[in-house]
Amino acid sequence: MKNKNDVSRRNFIRQTSLGLGAGIVGVSMPSCKANLQGETSRLPREICVAGVDLKGLWPDTTRESRIRRILNRMKDVAGLKPDIICLPELFDTMWVDEQITLSEAAEDENIPGPTTSRIAEFAQKNNCYVVCPVYTKKEDHIYNSSLLIDRQGHIAGVYHKIHPVKSEILSDNADKGIGITPGAIDQPVVETDFGKVGMQICYDANWSDGWDNLKKKGVEIILFSSAFPGGRMLNYYAWKNNCYIISSTGGDARIVDMSGNDLDSSSTFVRYAWANINLEKVNADTWPTNDRIPDMFNKYGKRLEIKVWDKTGVITVESRDPGIKIKDVLKEFDIQTIEENVKSSQVVQDKYRI
Repeated sequence: MKNKNDVSRRNFIRQTSLGLGAGIVGVSMPSCKANLQGETSRLPREICVAGVDLKGLWPDTTRESRIRRILNRMKDVAGLKPDIICLPELFDTMWVDEQITLSEAAEDENIPGPTTSRIAEFAQKNNCYVVCPVYTKKEDHIYNSSLLIDRQGHIAGVYHKIHPVKSEILSDNADKGIGITPGAIDQPVVETDFGKVGMQICYDANWSDGWDNLKKKGVEIILFSSAFPGGRMLNYYAWKNNCYIISSTGGDARIVDMSGNDLDSSSTFVRYAWANINLEKVNADTWPTNDRIPDMFNKYGKRLEIKVWDKTGVITVESRDPGIKIKDVLKEFDIQTIEENVKSSQVVQDKYRI
């Protein structure tokens, strides 16, 4: 749990813990993660991200009540000056008593409707992106979707849930109207002013195809809106795809680092998760990267943060200096990312496979 009142305390603990050596989840090398440039200063590719959960807001009586209450919860996050906020799957209709058909609930995915217009107003007022998951309609089809709304309140990207559950697709209940159409496997990543983002929804976590497709397109952050929490699957996908995951669900919200470790999660008293994340950061295999660590610190010292995650065989290398690009450091010390190492190994395997 975090709130804006305990940021300084957490920074003090983070600074003093650097001398403790091995921690529970990893070994911290010298760093300047405590924001040596000041509390409000950020690195060029450092952003604030947040996820808001639905716990305590369901069941609800009306769609209007739900929208109003989620907006109030978002206002609690606004003080953090987030660059992006992720909302839960179908937050405006999930576990709402008011009877409404899919046709009535679905909004045009190009023009903000009753729900998206309210979220767009918030995004514009608070100068942030918001992932707004709602039913959308396109031609004769209805989708379970996530709309990425930009800082100006415009719809910047659309994602259609690839793997709806059977009960979403089959229209065997009269009050459901027509069924949900599964989205295409090949869906785009969205270029934002800080990097490439992609979206996944709920049951999609049981298939790797959508996640793998996003990674092939260079995704850096995946926004996971869901009814169920997703649990350890999200930690795996973050590590496997070398990207951050922001989750927002019916039960919790989490920020997962590219190393597969939780950075923050919602709790009993704070129903959102948030973190400052740096996109100038990569995963590398423990070996042979470990042999390069002394030389990297001899040259760059606190301008790099390096963490060793023994249980996953991962070393994360992060730039803490605006003038240092991670790709240049990797090239200088002949280090491959995990992804590059896997690809080069695949080439050799295929060549010699009988």
